Amino acid sequence: MRVLIAEDETVLAKQIKGVLTAENRVVDLAHDGIEAEFLGTTEPYDLIILDIGLPERDGLTVLKNWRAAGIDTPVLILTARDGWSERVDGLDAGADDYLTKPFHMAELSARVRAMIRRKTGQASPVFTKNKVIFDSRNNQVTLDGIPINLTSQEVAVLSYLFHNADRLVSRSELSDHIYQYDGDRDSNTIAVFVNRLRRKLGDDLIETVRGRGYVIKVTV
Repeated sequence: MRVLIAEDETVLAKQIKGVLTAENRVVDLAHDGIEAEFLGTTEPYDLIILDIGLPERDGLTVLKNWRAAGIDTPVLILTARDGWSERVDGLDAGADDYLTKPFHMAELSARVRAMIRRKTGQASPVFTKNKVIFDSRNNQVTLDGIPINLTSQEVAVLSYLFHNADRLVSRSELSDHIYQYDGDRDSNTIAVFVNRLRRKLGDDLIETVRGRGYVIKVTV
C-alpha cells in the first residue's frame, strides 16, 4: 500500500517514513504544500498523512483543493497540541482522521491500517483464503499454520490484492501501488511476484484474468 507523507519537519517525516517502510508500505515524502498537492493530485496513493502547517501552501488549502478536484484519497491530518480549531476545520474540509503532535508511532500505524481497511471495505485486519492467513498488522503470512517468508515486494502485492479482494486489479494498478514516485516501475515484474506467491502459497490463491489482471476471491 502506498502512502504520501506531507510534513516539513524533516526528522519527524523520516521517523514516520521509517515506521511505515518497516511495515512494507511504499512511502513518498513532500516537504511543502505545493509539492504535496502536486503528488496527491497526480499519484494514486492509498493514504495521505498531511501536516496542516506546511510552508508554501498550508495543509488545509491543499486538502480543500484535493477534495474540490474530486480526489477521495483518505487523509490523516497532523495538528499541533492546541490546534483544536485546525482539527475541526480539517475534518470539515474532508479529512478522515487526525493526530495531535506529539504522538506515538504505534498509534499512527494503527490509524493508517484502520483507514486503509475502511477505504477498501475490509473490516478485519486478518485476511484468509483457503489455508492462507495474512495478518496486515504485522505482515505475517502462514500457510496451514506454518509461517511463510516473503520478500517485501511479495508482501506488497499480496497485501494490495487482499485489501482489494474480489476486485480485479490490473498489472499497471499493482505497479502504481508498490513502487515509489521516482521508482523504476515495470508492470512485467508483477507477473514474477505473482508466480512466486503461487509457488509459496498455492496455485489457487491468486486468479489470473488473461489480459486484464489478478484477483483474490474470498467471497463465500
